[in-house]
Amino acid sequence: QVQLVESGGGLVQAGASLRLSCAASGRTFSRYGMGWFRQAPGKEREFAAAITWSGGQTAYADSVKGRFAVSRDNAKNMMYLEMSALKPDDTAVYYCAMRRNLFGEVPRRDTSDYDYWGQGTQVTVSS
Repeated sequence: QVQLVESGGGLVQAGASLRLSCAASGRTFSRYGMGWFRQAPGKEREFAAAITWSGGQTAYADSVKGRFAVSRDNAKNMMYLEMSALKPDDTAVYYCAMRRNLFGEVPRRDTSDYDYWGQGTQVTVSS
C-alpha cells in the first residue's frame, strides 16, 4: 500500500522560507515521477512543481518559478520542496503525489497523471 506523508508546513511571514518534505513508502520510489500540488480555500487544486523519477528533469508553475525548488533523495524515499520569498498567495494546503506510470522523462503537471496522494500540509503566509 502506497503511503505519502507530507511535513514541514507552518505559519510564516511574507518573505520567509520553508522546506516541505514528502516521505514515501509501499512502492519502489525511485521508479516514479513525483509532484507537488497545492489547494487554497475555495480554489481547485493546482500544480506547483514536479520531478522525474531520476531527478533529472523538473517543472514549475509560473507562479512559483524562481522561488521554489523541488528535489528528491531516492536513497531515502524522500521528496522536498524548498520554498523561498513566500507570498500570502502561496497560502494553501500542499500535497505530494506519485505518478501512475513508471519512469518517464517529462515532469507531469496534471492531477490526472498521479495516482497516489498524501494528506497535505498547511502553509500559511501572513502579510
